[in-house]
Amino acid sequence: MLITVTGFGSVWRRRFGKGPEDRSRFARAAYYNTTGVVVNGVMRTRPKIIGHARFNGIGGFNANYPSRMLGRVFECAEPCVWSGQNKVLFEQVLRTPERPDYFLVAVRPEQVGHLDPTQPAWKSDDSLLLSFSEWHDEQEAMILMPAYAWLRSSLGPFFLEPSALRPWTGQLRLAISPGGTICDTPRVPLN
Repeated sequence: MLITVTGFGSVWRRRFGKGPEDRSRFARAAYYNTTGVVVNGVMRTRPKIIGHARFNGIGGFNANYPSRMLGRVFECAEPCVWSGQNKVLFEQVLRTPERPDYFLVAVRPEQVGHLDPTQPAWKSDDSLLLSFSEWHDEQEAMILMPAYAWLRSSLGPFFLEPSALRPWTGQLRLAISPGGTICDTPRVPLN
């Protein structure tokens, strides 16, 4: 499975190899990314849906420069549920980008408005909610979305549109009708 990273959640953890004498223990580190919200001035996980994305240093992920991973395509294991947590392993960054199966999207209310995952049809069925944190008005969600998948928020429907020039990249766009009003349902652009 191929996944492009369009954004990360706010919370990172890391795990190094256990042997302090192992010289490559830092190169083989695992980095875990999940959602978080600000609670009393401190970033915390307040999971409603528990899950994370795992990146390995040995697979080309550079924790010193995570922003360099945005727009990159990774070969990934199939998402799974293990011990009640949603997980996806980003195994290896591709040297040459290809059209992905999914995009890893991180969203917050200041970007898309308030999300209500308890409502039916708040996201397209082909999108996979990886992690969701919430505390009062603060929210953050990490979602795996295929091209042209959608989500519905308090601002209206958004869809994930791949770039025409670089189809391995994409971004969420608010669905607007030709008359300039928000559509009731997302419209898929015709190519």
